[in-house]
Amino acid sequence: MRIAELHQPLFKPLGSDTVSFLQKLVAIDSCDPPGGELDIAKLVHQQLLDVGIESELEEFLPGRANVLGRIRGTGEKGAFVLSAHMDTVPVGTVRWLRGPFSGEIADGRLYGRGSSDMKGALVAMIAAAGMLAKQRHALKGDVILAFTAGESSNLLGARRFVERGLKNEIGAFLCGEPSDLDIVIVEKAALWLRATATGRLGHVSGDAGINAIDTINDFLAKLTTLDLNCTPHPLLDGPTVRVGRIEGGSAVNLTPDRCIADLDIRLPPSADHRAVIRMVEEVAPEHVSLDVLDFKPAVESLPGDPFVALCSKVCARHLQRTPKIKGVSYYSDGTALLGGLNVPFAIVGPGELGLSGQPNESVSLDNVLKAVGIYADIAAAWLS
Repeated sequence: MRIAELHQPLFKPLGSDTVSFLQKLVAIDSCDPPGGELDIAKLVHQQLLDVGIESELEEFLPGRANVLGRIRGTGEKGAFVLSAHMDTVPVGTVRWLRGPFSGEIADGRLYGRGSSDMKGALVAMIAAAGMLAKQRHALKGDVILAFTAGESSNLLGARRFVERGLKNEIGAFLCGEPSDLDIVIVEKAALWLRATATGRLGHVSGDAGINAIDTINDFLAKLTTLDLNCTPHPLLDGPTVRVGRIEGGSAVNLTPDRCIADLDIRLPPSADHRAVIRMVEEVAPEHVSLDVLDFKPAVESLPGDPFVALCSKVCARHLQRTPKIKGVSYYSDGTALLGGLNVPFAIVGPGELGLSGQPNESVSLDNVLKAVGIYADIAAAWLS
């Protein structure tokens, strides 16, 4: 089907079953750390089987599980991948107005950790797949549902899919991370560094030692003035350097001889992360060493890409508005699954930007139900 032929949505979503299933998933604690997606994976796996979709559940580490669903097409085109993760970030220490695992509905929104990021997209993709399974004879390629563990921290599940060869099948990739149902075509790279300061134990009664925490403080102060000199991107803000974790000292009355600080650096696609590491090393004091914890490359499509145009057309039909083209600072499973590939990529999700990790996280149920039809229509049109 040509893009120009999409005058009306191909699919219109059903409501109550999708909403009740979302409530069930939000009620399951799948925060990472510690993870433990197995319980939610079991429900997702069974739901796929119930709507007539091939499904495989793999517990690849204790309590950590992926689900791979598949609707088989004719094989004339590469697979269309719908990507979502089953883990969430932790609840945090701030009191929630509604229980973080309540799935409570109020004023057209469903509340709970993961409702926006991204269990709303997860259930919408399952519902869309149920629709697509009924017309599988018209699909020229497989529809693959790649539902992962551990995306929020270290992409455990996506990297497991890479080990199993899923990358070799991908013909197009649509991710359901939060986007307000607009079209995200670029996400930043994430560089995680660990700075370790070495000091010398001391005590007020004698040798004061060398305070490793003071050394880290001096280093972090220098980082605030560091110019990473990245070429501006029209859809992204500038590079950011943030401290996510600090650990140091063994007792209040001892001079700490070791302190570590974990850094999260977000970069536009044009940045050379190796050059950034060298720049950080140059401002590190003598007794501070740096280690790379992880690097997640940026992912980007061009605004004029035919897949992006298709996503925009379909979203416009369902939303009755022109979707915005956006960039985001977060990363997705795409950074692992699309590395080294040149395949169509976009993010369209019912969750709202800025709600990830926030207390009282919620999602618009209208967005979730619209996402069902959007996902089904994009897949059907791309594989026609």
